[in-house]
Amino acid sequence: MKSKIVALLLVAFTTLSMNAQKTVSGVKVDDKLSIEGKSLMLNGAGLREKMWIDLYVGSLYVTKKTTNGQDVIDSKDAAAIKLNIVSGMITSEKMISAINEGFDNSTGKNTAVLKSKIDKFKGFFKEKIVKGDVFIIMYDGDDVTVYKNGAKKGSIDGHDFKKALFGIWLGKKPADDDLKDGMLGK
Repeated sequence: MKSKIVALLLVAFTTLSMNAQKTVSGVKVDDKLSIEGKSLMLNGAGLREKMWIDLYVGSLYVTKKTTNGQDVIDSKDAAAIKLNIVSGMITSEKMISAINEGFDNSTGKNTAVLKSKIDKFKGFFKEKIVKGDVFIIMYDGDDVTVYKNGAKKGSIDGHDFKKALFGIWLGKKPADDDLKDGMLGK
């Protein structure tokens, strides 16, 4: 009788674990992301904090799971970063400033060759940003496309740009070390 109860509890626990969604700072993180005909799986998710304030949840979606950020940066496979804004303190101006800093850190301040692409990318964040907004930054193997709350904002071509962009979160000098670890499933 005892073994039947233990077996039943084990089955119940396993079923609940398999169906559980990951939640980060109140945001339910989807296990899969389908966009532009690409189906991607969650690699990991984490929280971007600054001075103990939760700013956004960052989720990384890939075709093959990895714990190596450089592998994601260098890969020509489809990948996406999803940003769920969880703070009203994020404004368009602060986001653009963070993007500038991120590209400087990602490229070792060698942004001149990507200047026009970076300027175009920053333009996708000029509209008012409010708590609850969701940005998806999708690389399809050729172009980076940005969506805000499901609406396409625009695309930028080039693997060079994708590498610098994904380096903001996954590079040697990321926006947030704990967020990087979370996105890499560590």
